[in-house]
Amino acid sequence: MNSAKKERTRERMQQKLDAGSVSSSFPEVANIIISMMYKQRGTKSLLRTVNFSPDSYAVFRLDCLNKDCVDGGFDLTYVINTMIRNRKEAGTGELGCEANDPSYTHSDISYEIAIQYVSPVMSGTLH
Repeated sequence: MNSAKKERTRERMQQKLDAGSVSSSFPEVANIIISMMYKQRGTKSLLRTVNFSPDSYAVFRLDCLNKDCVDGGFDLTYVINTMIRNRKEAGTGELGCEANDPSYTHSDISYEIAIQYVSPVMSGTLH
């Protein structure tokens, strides 16, 4: 593994550790499911689903699947944070890869996000 790749791997691990788990960042969230249709010029579209459980790292940046892409990917952090803040259960949209070369738009995704929230604890006594 070359040194640049090792450094990127180390940085990504540090980002995960800094973000903490979904349960520590968003205790009201039970599950987050991201379904996306990955589209790249010259290839067939690919459906990809990523599940975030309470124990998952709260990092919502997904790598680009183009093997030639360097430092690209799809950052859904803002979208998911906004959905949770507004307690939305579903959202859709599109994103282009954030590759360093802005003229190189090689791939994009159409996504659907589903967020399940922890049920509120019922107060009172049982009858």
